Amino acid sequence: MNDSDTSIGALRDLVRRFVDERDWNQFHAPKNLSMALAIEAAELMEHFQWISPEASRQVGADPQQALAVREELADIVCYALAIANELEIDVTTAVRQKVGKNEQKSPVDQFRGRYGPEDPTPVQ
Repeated sequence: MNDSDTSIGALRDLVRRFVDERDWNQFHAPKNLSMALAIEAAELMEHFQWISPEASRQVGADPQQALAVREELADIVCYALAIANELEIDVTTAVRQKVGKNEQKSPVDQFRGRYGPEDPTPVQ
């Protein structure tokens, strides 16, 4: 199975089952989950910390690096889904609303190819 044929709900159920089977709900307060997510995000950043933006785009070409990054990303997504489970957040609704808010804040005609309306060049 892959992204094209797996729903967010199915992934949430997978994470929920994993947690429930281990009786880890007692440890999964949103506070703890958000801290764990931040730690995993920092571990992901370590893979890119001292390389150029161009080199970071090539990480996927190295099987060992790609696996390490994939595993850190999976940890992040699992913790994010665990937070959604714990707080009963509908991820699809949250993402759609946030993207809509960002579309209002960063209109295409002002931000296409740049990070700010006054900046003529994109960030490197």
